[in-house]
Amino acid sequence: MTEVGRGRRQPTLQDLAKVVGLTANTISRALNDRPGVSATTRALIKAEAERLGYVPNVHARSLVLGSRKTIGVIVSNISNPFFSDLVSEVELQAQHAGYTVLLLLSYESAERERDAIDRALRSGLDGLIAAPVQERSTAWTPVIKAGIPLVLVSRELPELGVDFYSTDNDAGIQLTTDAVLARGAKDVVLLDEDMPFSTIRLRTEGFRHSLERHGLTFDPRYNLALIPPARSFRVSQSWHADDAYRVAADLLDRGRRPDAFVVGDDYYALGLYRALRERNIRIPDDVMVMGWGNLPFTRFMEPPLSTLLLPFEEVARRATRRLLDRIQGTADNRIVTERIVPELAIRASTTR
Repeated sequence: MTEVGRGRRQPTLQDLAKVVGLTANTISRALNDRPGVSATTRALIKAEAERLGYVPNVHARSLVLGSRKTIGVIVSNISNPFFSDLVSEVELQAQHAGYTVLLLLSYESAERERDAIDRALRSGLDGLIAAPVQERSTAWTPVIKAGIPLVLVSRELPELGVDFYSTDNDAGIQLTTDAVLARGAKDVVLLDEDMPFSTIRLRTEGFRHSLERHGLTFDPRYNLALIPPARSFRVSQSWHADDAYRVAADLLDRGRRPDAFVVGDDYYALGLYRALRERNIRIPDDVMVMGWGNLPFTRFMEPPLSTLLLPFEEVARRATRRLLDRIQGTADNRIVTERIVPELAIRASTTR
């Protein structure tokens, strides 16, 4: 007999029924929370399914019953302008192709991400676009095993072997850092979030490379100001300004006075501006500030914030087109990885 649940092959509904000693029909009703199965039996079946590693292949079922013409999108929080713009563009591209979009939110929580993945697996989606929260790819393995086309955006999991589209974070932070160095800065601090995401690691590395190319030493004790992770999974994006304010105020009150800040989010610049203004530190005369994201309010800050124009829509457009090609069977066999280089918007906060 072929062993299941231990890497030989993916266990089937029939395998699970045999192990539990119930009919496949009963197993199916329990896993789909349909009536006719007691709570105790349902819990037993779900526990055994998890132990065996059983994943309902809803994608295979949709091939038999016909496509639902639905794409899933899993992102952390649509208060994040990147993800709200991304979802809007995915929905537009999907609509043009005759697909609807199911939005699922993880709120930067590994547990909520697992719940979102589970819901996606049970929804019979044709494909999935996602920005992962977890750095480990194992959370997404059930999607691959279920045969559902998956495209990642923003945060990369190379070992998963799926298509990936993102802003080029390394090139972007080098653009912003080079810009303040070219304008005379010699002591630069990167203000960014303390999270284990590939995006943040790439920005830190790019920042270091930029300093070193200009003959400056990178020391994380002096050149990094890290913002603690969000306090709530329901946190609005504007709270990042509050957190950035506290970190910047503490840095300045300890006597650290760089001549330029580059930040990993325009909201961080809002908090930084307040901390500088309260201490009578002038922008850009005493310190230059460079943003990240070109959010609408940056043009109305005083002084207007120099920032980076991120290609939100283009990332979403390419990711959606690639996913549709995967769904429709017209994609080539390559695993595509594309990082789109952003552009600078120079304004008064870096102009002396």
